[in-house]
Amino acid sequence: MKADALTSQVHQFWNKASCDTHIAAADKFTKSYFEEIETYRYYDQPFIHKFAQFSRYRGKEVLEIGFGAGTDFIQWLRAGAVATGIDLTEEALANLQARIQVYGLPEPRQLVVGSAENLPFPNASFDLVYSFGVLHHCADTQRALGEAVRVLRPGGQLKIMLYNRHSILALNTWVKHALAKGQPWKSLAWCLWNHVESTGTKGYTKKEIINMLGDFGISRIAIDTEVTSADTLAAQAVPPLNAFFRLLIYLAGVSYPWQRSFYDRGAGARITSSAVNSTGGSALGFFHCISGVKK
Repeated sequence: MKADALTSQVHQFWNKASCDTHIAAADKFTKSYFEEIETYRYYDQPFIHKFAQFSRYRGKEVLEIGFGAGTDFIQWLRAGAVATGIDLTEEALANLQARIQVYGLPEPRQLVVGSAENLPFPNASFDLVYSFGVLHHCADTQRALGEAVRVLRPGGQLKIMLYNRHSILALNTWVKHALAKGQPWKSLAWCLWNHVESTGTKGYTKKEIINMLGDFGISRIAIDTEVTSADTLAAQAVPPLNAFFRLLIYLAGVSYPWQRSFYDRGAGARITSSAVNSTGGSALGFFHCISGVKK
């Protein structure tokens, strides 16, 4: 499928409803509507605050790529960041503009409808580029990553979430759409592309992510892979299968990124300039929460 056609399909999918808005029962764009969305998001994904660290960016220039319904974006405004946002859809922009008005929040620096693959911002414009669960939907994810790094200032931070191809959710999708249909040769990548959210969804291994970001000049890469409700409840309609998946998650365990060398005398000075990469979390979680620094 050509990139333009794929981008059009992705736009059409997310323009119907921004992420998480499907759970709201209240009238659209009311305060109750936004409260329901925010409550759901941080109950379902409680690790977002730990990952984003919103309050650390007061007075800093922040770009969020793919703000969706704006739940994370308004945290930047509440924290006093100088926030700019871009999203592919008009629906997302309408959600965010209404949300800012409902809560009486400060006006952002700029809100744009556009593509992550062609960011309309000058080089080295932002202290932080943040994108949670968006870039794996782009027709050309590598180009979008390159754009994110381009607009990041040297020494600035990149924080993104990309899906894990080797997750329990991906495995369950393969069981449902490949194995159960007599097509076990179908790959996990094929299942994500065709059966998870918008057409063209991708997932990555930690090694692939480190290689991609390293090519773009990102160092000190940290990847925490988070188990989500989508993993633990992946096969809830089939209790024995769901129990098996939970056992796999348990056996995969959690690996910690701490390295003894970091705690040696003088490590604090060395760590700021070295390309130390670390990975943690559960290997079978669906969300790779990735951070790094532009050299």
